[in-house]
Formats: sequence, structure tokens, C-alpha cells
Amino acid sequence: MGILELIAATEKIDPGSIGINNPAKDANSALAGILTTTYAWAGIVCILIIVIAGYYYTTSSGDSAGVTRAKNAIIGAVVGLIVIMMAFVITQFVLGRF
Repeated sequence: MGILELIAATEKIDPGSIGINNPAKDANSALAGILTTTYAWAGIVCILIIVIAGYYYTTSSGDSAGVTRAKNAIIGAVVGLIVIMMAFVITQFVLGRF
């Protein structure tokens, strides 16, 4: 089946004729791969924020504003990590059902 036949098709195209064996499974695996990569990068960013906030905490020299800023950054990054992990578990559960 050529590209012109695909473009001008007036009837339903069989996914097997263009090399797709199970379109739902292929879409789920593609979506799972994209989401897993996104979650991994978001986790890396959260860990990096925790490290940088730890540096700010140790170099604040007792300055209450610096300590507060560092603590808030660490709390925000930990909450972000928890949200990322929950989103990962939920999407793996949902994608595993289809």
C-alpha cells in the first residue's frame, strides 16, 4: 500500500497492512515511555534542588532568611518528589489495565 493510497483511502485502513500489529499496545508503550522519561527528569530536578538548597542551608551562616529559604526549597522538592512518585504509580496502574 503506497502513500498515495493511504492519503486517498476512502475505506477503513487495516493497521496490520501498514505494519502496526496492535495499535492500542503500541500507543500505550509509547505513552509509558514518554511519561517515564518525564518522571525521571522531574525526579532529577528535584534531587538537584535538594542538593542546592542544602548548600544554601550550610552557607547561610545562621541568617534566618537564608535558612528559611533553604528549608522551604527542601520541603517543596520533597513534596514534588512525592507527587512525581504518586503520578508514576497511578499511570503505571492505569496503563497496565489497557
